[in-house]
Amino acid sequence: MNQPRTPSAAPPKVGQTLASLRQTKALSLDELSRQAGVSKSMLSQIERNQANPTVAVVWRLANALGVSMADLLGGDKPPSPPLTTVAAHATPSMRSPDGRCELRILGPIELAGVFEWYELVIQPQGALASEAHEPGSKEHLTVLEGEMQVSTNGVSTRLTPGDTARYAVDQAHEIRNPTKKPAKGLLVVIHPA
Repeated sequence: MNQPRTPSAAPPKVGQTLASLRQTKALSLDELSRQAGVSKSMLSQIERNQANPTVAVVWRLANALGVSMADLLGGDKPPSPPLTTVAAHATPSMRSPDGRCELRILGPIELAGVFEWYELVIQPQGALASEAHEPGSKEHLTVLEGEMQVSTNGVSTRLTPGDTARYAVDQAHEIRNPTKKPAKGLLVVIHPA
């Protein structure tokens, strides 16, 4: 005898499962996009739970990842392998509109909006200008190579290798390379709970 099903309040959120499976298989968004025939922007939206895929998209993704549709739709996070790696070429990155700043996204997608970390490279005279984040957000910048200057809320400080600046980012802020050599650092963004 079939029991009546209670309808689910919301469609399954496959984003975390998709991101975990993609990372376990060391696939970049570009590589999975090519293998599944799904646009990179759609994959990104699905992983951030900003879009739910159609059945056809779930089928393509499951085939490309070598898993069943049920595994992808289950909503449960698949068991974590004891060790995962992300190859350098598979690490996603973003560039500033002028191309002088690059942020390599080192943190896992499931922590986006909570705790994020990046490798930041700024070319000579380049600047990463940011609008205000949500109230209570903070950034921690450690310079590894070269020099960087952080400006926020009318205050500015210059950092050399090994220096760390910690500052609130609930107002516009900027990280600049005032020198004639490239600069590299680690940038951590902590969002309020």
